[in-house]
Amino acid sequence: MTMIRSTDRLTAAEVADVLALAASAELSDGVYPLSEDVVLRVRNGGGRHLLSYADDALAGYAFVDDSGELVVAPDFRRQGHGTALLAAAGDGPLAFWAHGDEPGAQVFAEKNGFVRARVLWQMRRSLTDFTAESVLPEGVTIRAFSVGHDEEAWLGVNSRAFAHHPEQGRWTLDDLRLREAEPWFDPAGFLLAVDIEDTLVGFHWTKVHPPSGDDPALGEIYVLGVDPGGHRKGLGVALSIAGLRHLADAGLTQAQLYVDESNTAAVNLYRKLGFAVYKTDVNYQR
Repeated sequence: MTMIRSTDRLTAAEVADVLALAASAELSDGVYPLSEDVVLRVRNGGGRHLLSYADDALAGYAFVDDSGELVVAPDFRRQGHGTALLAAAGDGPLAFWAHGDEPGAQVFAEKNGFVRARVLWQMRRSLTDFTAESVLPEGVTIRAFSVGHDEEAWLGVNSRAFAHHPEQGRWTLDDLRLREAEPWFDPAGFLLAVDIEDTLVGFHWTKVHPPSGDDPALGEIYVLGVDPGGHRKGLGVALSIAGLRHLADAGLTQAQLYVDESNTAAVNLYRKLGFAVYKTDVNYQR
């Protein structure tokens, strides 16, 4: 018998069950089914969490917000849990990310009236041969992020740089603080470009992922932005190189980033920096 529970905050036991379900799906599918933001919501609350049970076993999980995610445990697939989670999410407009451009997700989406709306590329490049050096515009220097000092300035530049981005441009102080509390957070890798008055004009926030499966430790261009109100020619390229130089100097041999397929300017920049498409995530909307 299928039972659906809806909550805005999971219990500690439910958090463990959801993360265990995600891990089992990754083993089966070869791709982790939850984004970083959803994992943070699983652990800390926020949004709407739907849990589908077969008797006492967690069979499926969905996160519902402006854009959500849905995963069914490998042992419980094709038993109606995905359909039940969609029904519990409601009849209105919905959007879900599918990590990995998998045929099963395509069939499930089409069957339930969803269309392919956005494509997010993960791009990678080797850092073993990275020799580029950053050349900053005149009057601009780079320093590390200072916790407790730079949050509001960074949020302002981030919101302007990503004003038309459906997720990144809406970050709040709580979103930033959640990440500051994560084990991976390192202010030394959160590079801020400032002018002679220490006004923030751009940033390159890097992230280091520990080794996982066949993947070595990965350095990531986590968020890269330039304030459009104080645009300086070449700052985006200079910040990109500075962050990659930081990761290479830290001993990382691989770098990754995520970028919308439709963001032609960013895609062209990253291709020029030696990145190539490694994996595809798809956002389906109804």
